[in-house]
Amino acid sequence: MAGGHGPQVVNMDPALLKWYNMSANRYKYFKWTPRTARISLVYVAIIPAAFLYVGLQTDGKYEFRGKLRGNPIVEY
Repeated sequence: MAGGHGPQVVNMDPALLKWYNMSANRYKYFKWTPRTARISLVYVAIIPAAFLYVGLQTDGKYEFRGKLRGNPIVEY
């Protein structure tokens, strides 16, 4: 009446299976090229260095607590 009396077989999409296997074994197929080296350098060194620089330049410069409308947020 309600169904579901036997084992349910779900066929996976072959493209999804290929994608899952590729993502699980990505380290086996990775190769350093000039492009991957540049991308890695940007994400590992340049972007964090830019955030560090901006953070150090603005450390303690802005105060948001206890300000009323019209009061400046810049401390110095």
